[in-house]
Amino acid sequence: MLTYFGITSVLAVGGLLLYAARKPDTFRIERSIHINAPAEKIFPYINDFRRWIDWSPWETIDPALKRRHRGAPNGLGALYEWEGNNKVGQGHMEILESTPPSKVVIQLDFIKPFAARNRADFTLEPKDGRTEVTWAMHGPHPFMMRVMSVVMNMDKTVGKNFEAGLANLKALSEK
Repeated sequence: MLTYFGITSVLAVGGLLLYAARKPDTFRIERSIHINAPAEKIFPYINDFRRWIDWSPWETIDPALKRRHRGAPNGLGALYEWEGNNKVGQGHMEILESTPPSKVVIQLDFIKPFAARNRADFTLEPKDGRTEVTWAMHGPHPFMMRVMSVVMNMDKTVGKNFEAGLANLKALSEK
C-alpha cells in the first residue's frame, strides 16, 4: 500500500511538473474599459504616479503602504517605489515611454513577495465619442511561476485588480 501511494505521488508530481513545463514561457494579462471622457482628461491620472493613489486598487490594500517618488514629476523618467504588507509587496516602477494622450509604458519590478520584471502598458484610444483604455501587463513566465499557475490563476487574480482600477479610473474621469 505504501509503495502504491509513493508511486502515485511521484506520478502526480511528475505530471504537474510536465504540465507546467508545457505552459508558455511568457504571459500577458489585459483588461479594457470604455470611459465617457476624452483621453486628454484620463491620461494625467496614468502618467503621474502621484495620482495613482486616486484610482489604483493596490493603493488601498495596505493603509500603512510606504511610497517614494523620484525622478521626473510625471511622464518619462518618473519613478515610484513602494513597500507594503504581503498583499502589496515591495517594488518599483518607472515610466519608460509617455506619448500624450495615448500611451504610457512602465517598467515594473517586483522585489517581494516574488521577484519579477514585467512591463505594463496603458493605451488610450478614442472610439465613438469615448475612450477605450487598455491596461496590460506582460513579461517572462519562469518555470516556478508556471508551476504556481497550475493552482493559482494569475489572469483572474491580477485581472480582477485591473478591472477594479479601470472602474476607479472611469468613475474619476467621468466626474
